[in-house]
Amino acid sequence: MAKYQDKTLRLEELLKQRILILDGAMGTMIQQHRLTENDFRGERFAKHACDLQGNNDLLCLTQPDIITAIHGTYLTAGADIITTNTFNANAVSLADYAMQDLVYEINFQAAQLARQAIKNLNTTEPNKKRFIAGALGPTNRTATLSPDVNRPELRNVSFDDLMSTYRTATEALIAGGVDLLLIETIFDTLNAKAAIFAVKDYCAAHQLNIPLIISGTITDASGRTLSGQTLQAFWHSISHANPLAVGLNCALGAEQLRPYLEELSQITDTYVSAHPNAGLPNEFGEYDQTPAQMAELISDFVDNGFVNIVGGCCGTTPEHIAAISQTVAGKTPRTPPQLPQHCRLSGLEALTITPQSLFVNIGERTNVTGSARFAKLIKNEDYTVALQVAKQQVENGAQVIDINMDEGMLDSAAAMETFLHLIASEPDICRVPIMLDSSKWSVIETGLKCIQGKGIINSISLKEGEAAFITQAKLARKY
Repeated sequence: MAKYQDKTLRLEELLKQRILILDGAMGTMIQQHRLTENDFRGERFAKHACDLQGNNDLLCLTQPDIITAIHGTYLTAGADIITTNTFNANAVSLADYAMQDLVYEINFQAAQLARQAIKNLNTTEPNKKRFIAGALGPTNRTATLSPDVNRPELRNVSFDDLMSTYRTATEALIAGGVDLLLIETIFDTLNAKAAIFAVKDYCAAHQLNIPLIISGTITDASGRTLSGQTLQAFWHSISHANPLAVGLNCALGAEQLRPYLEELSQITDTYVSAHPNAGLPNEFGEYDQTPAQMAELISDFVDNGFVNIVGGCCGTTPEHIAAISQTVAGKTPRTPPQLPQHCRLSGLEALTITPQSLFVNIGERTNVTGSARFAKLIKNEDYTVALQVAKQQVENGAQVIDINMDEGMLDSAAAMETFLHLIASEPDICRVPIMLDSSKWSVIETGLKCIQGKGIINSISLKEGEAAFITQAKLARKY
């Protein structure tokens, strides 16, 4: 515990003093080496059944010198924090290469390579504080959206699948020597919540409190994530993690990212990070923004008090990081604001309940114990009409919808999961927060694994004793 408390204090001390520099794109630098299929395979995987070219995380095992050298170039360029080469080092993504069993080894080795790169530079700058962020990427699947438009209840990955592989990666990164964790490029907040759960679960089991940075991605000019959340809804959904910093990266260049960083800097009381792309890709998918151009745009972030940590994503190189580092040197970092404590919930959109909110309308018609019509619809698996009930509730002014499937003739957990999956494909419904209503913790827990927003649990009880209550409360907090 003391080790990571010390890391957090050192990072917070530095964040109060100056802008910290994050590294740039690992993939961009790997591409410059023009590695072949045989380079990716190395001797160890020469006879592997699948093509491996493009599996950049595997290079931690087959081309470790290249990865260490890339880390070194970013450190030399001025990076205070380097990220491990583990963006896709999870079972879900590695399954594309039939390498799910390598999650622990790749993450552990990646952390070791980053640590070696720092040791290599410590001979010339022994007193400079540098940090390693263990990267937990978003995977190539989404727990919120269906892969089949004709089957909106379908999912090709579950919360439990994600949580399990993120927990393995977390264990390996910490064992390998990272100083903090970075849950990054979040396009689906439910995926991120699975990562948060994994990190918190592992740390609780081992009495650790590792610093955490969480970075989402806004996909287009709508200002929403790919899974549909507004920026404020995203923050409400992940704020329970108490991250050291929250930020945005990827998808957009610095110019396009500016209004969202301005908003984020105003709605969060933690530190803010930004590592945008080097502009928008050209017709060949390449990035043309020069280091000087990018540094000028990021300098504007700093001058306006939007950020505390800056770096680069797709298309950025050590030259970009050096230019950014030089441009922001000596500038005043953002001071996080003191925000009032309110009840902050979210669906696709945010709901903040303040003393001025009067009362909040909760739609109760999606409750099998309170509506005979809705109960009949669920028993008959007429989910199309059941969704219309939920939609009407929201259209009629419900700011939260209460969902209860507690009925003796129902598989309550299965019905809860199906209905929540269907709701997730209906933005007119899921824009409001969900109230998970059940007398059974197992049903509530099933629901918690399905909602990307920050909902309400109704409820947990002391009737099973204080120990059970505390256990459930702690689990609720992790979810």
